[in-house]
Amino acid sequence: MNATSPLPEHLSSTPRIDSDHPAVQAFAQQHGQGSSAREQAVALYLAVRDQVRYDPYRIDLRDHGMTASTVLAQGFGWCVPKAVLLAAVARAAGIPARLGFADVKNHLSTEKLRQTMKTDVFAWHGYTELWLDGAWRKATPAFNIELCDKFGLLPLEFDGVHDSLYHAFDRAGRQHMEYVNERGSFDDLPLAQIRAVFAEVYPSITAGQAIEGDFGADAAREAGRV
Repeated sequence: MNATSPLPEHLSSTPRIDSDHPAVQAFAQQHGQGSSAREQAVALYLAVRDQVRYDPYRIDLRDHGMTASTVLAQGFGWCVPKAVLLAAVARAAGIPARLGFADVKNHLSTEKLRQTMKTDVFAWHGYTELWLDGAWRKATPAFNIELCDKFGLLPLEFDGVHDSLYHAFDRAGRQHMEYVNERGSFDDLPLAQIRAVFAEVYPSITAGQAIEGDFGADAAREAGRV
């Protein structure tokens, strides 16, 4: 559902966006520092971006694996669960939040990931939308700063005013991300829809096949940065 202004649902805890979980509440209180909602949102964005490692080698589409508190406990996640976590800690801090999704063409990946996915299109790429100063602001907390350095990417920043979306090019001017299909905004995680698309497009991931190796190390090696 696309609301032009926040609804009660955008501050509510759900089974996946479990903003009432004690660990999520503690994280929000510890990191959501600032004198305004915008400053708190930026602080939470940076904490989720950099303290939870981006790892698309371990995609777990089970309920437990897609829950904010699980992502926080394990310390890693791919774009969708990291967006879920940011939504959860924002709601815990009293900042209305929802989820946004798009299909993106990823021009910079790893060979292992390409072999598993059989495509360079990442369906249902997830980000978070935060209600700040009278508007929904898009925030993408996926790539932690260390991974950006390894991959030669420009880190995504978020100032609470402008949308934070993937860069079209990396530091060397190579194509990075291209948004090819917008899927819209959702008050809660549309997990059934994500699973259905993954089952069709990425059957090996849906079957729970983890990719062996270290994504960050592979990214750095293939980018020629080690």
